[in-house]
Amino acid sequence: MTMNDVQIAIVGAGFSGLGAAIKLKQNGVDDFVILDRGADFGGTWRDNTYPGAACDVPSQLYSYSFAHNPRWSRSYSHQPEIHRYINDVADEHGVRAHTRFGTEVERAEWHDDQRRWILDVVRDGRHEQVRAEIMVGAVGPLCEPNLPDIDGFDDFGGKIVHSARWDNDYDFTGKRVAVIGTGASAIQLVPEVAKAAARLDVYQRTAPWIVPRTERPYTPAEHWAFENVPGFQTAMRGVVYAANEITAFGLTYSPKSLKPVELICRANIARSIRDRELKRKVTPTFQVGCKRILRSNDWYPAIARSNVALVTDPIAGITETGIVTQDGTARDVDVIVVATGFHVTDSPVFDKIVGTDGRSLAGVWEEIGMQGYKGSFVNGFPNMMLMIGPSTGLGHTSMVYMIESQLNYLVDYITTVRAQGITRADVKFDAQRAYNAEIQHSLRNSVWVNGGCASWYKDHHGNITTLWPGFTFNFRRITKHFDIAAYDVERGASASATSATTEKRPASVTA
Repeated sequence: MTMNDVQIAIVGAGFSGLGAAIKLKQNGVDDFVILDRGADFGGTWRDNTYPGAACDVPSQLYSYSFAHNPRWSRSYSHQPEIHRYINDVADEHGVRAHTRFGTEVERAEWHDDQRRWILDVVRDGRHEQVRAEIMVGAVGPLCEPNLPDIDGFDDFGGKIVHSARWDNDYDFTGKRVAVIGTGASAIQLVPEVAKAAARLDVYQRTAPWIVPRTERPYTPAEHWAFENVPGFQTAMRGVVYAANEITAFGLTYSPKSLKPVELICRANIARSIRDRELKRKVTPTFQVGCKRILRSNDWYPAIARSNVALVTDPIAGITETGIVTQDGTARDVDVIVVATGFHVTDSPVFDKIVGTDGRSLAGVWEEIGMQGYKGSFVNGFPNMMLMIGPSTGLGHTSMVYMIESQLNYLVDYITTVRAQGITRADVKFDAQRAYNAEIQHSLRNSVWVNGGCASWYKDHHGNITTLWPGFTFNFRRITKHFDIAAYDVERGASASATSATTEKRPASVTA
């Protein structure tokens, strides 16, 4: 087993991992490595190749502010174009040489005696170790596909495919298909699969609110302006950002103000569906915004097709030949498409990260709930910064904006560490607890708390731990500088030293 020493190990090569690498290079830090199990950059935009995969955030926002793309073909980008953009940016900034693809991180453990993270990795079938002073966890929340808790998956004799692990060689033509789920990926892939399938059964647990997708191609004049008019693309980005931020007010502070959005969604249903019973099935019973608001012009027409059936009876189990619902109906199919999203609050990745007291991140969050400090640091896990960590998710605008805010915090953290000779930084538990209490307080009137739905936004304690409350510019403000007073730090201490002021996490904490 080989050992590789680096100052910074970045785990993940998606938007956040690539952004971290670029910002480090721009600030004079070259001693880092990116580790990713895939074959190139892109993360979720590399892995999700199902038909119709596209972004529901405008193209001008879903890109780095420091790497505008004047060549976006449409106002909303599709997966191949986003994937290509990410890899182009990586090449333009010269970070590919710092990256080890095909590398699976099996375990990452903090060693206090060495003041290092030791990462056990497998690369090309060989076990290696990487030792790093600082670890940046950039795997993101949408990396581990979630299979629903349904009996019988192993019994099914046909093909099973998850939307995040799509088989592009499989031909759906003339097949009997079942799609489980009606979330973001399902509403994009169902219209495409329905065109080829002989029969398509869509199993819905909860109907989503869906607004029209205002997607259009950019005109030649716009492309010319993006390329040649200084500030034009930045200005357009600013206008789109401001328009999206308006929604944040309704989601967090005044859900009643979202009524116009609900009316738009209802009109979207009325335009495409005439059958009264089907219209009832696709109309949500919770307040708009409580679950993610989706965008589509094709979902309702697809559901109304003669070869498509919307099944709302709960699934009782899966047999060798198909799916049985609780009313006793058995529907035989050739292929089951699982479109049930990802492990977000319970990702298997959390089991692989081990902190100061030998407990995994999963174990700690099982006890106290999924929480961190500014979505970045977690008490008991020194010198580790998470990208897109707890309470950073959004329901209204681009995650790239949040990522860039965290990158500001990361750069100032690294700058502080280097300037002050800090060998160990661990956020104080009291600071973390106070920060998360304020988050929950800010969410008390939000639609996610009061909208009448159950969602993956909540952890097992019932707290909204994935979403940022309110306006994103407030997150940008609090992450502008690394606030060292919130941390227990050691400067130039010996490897075995411990800080006399280090605050120990309580053995048991109630959420």
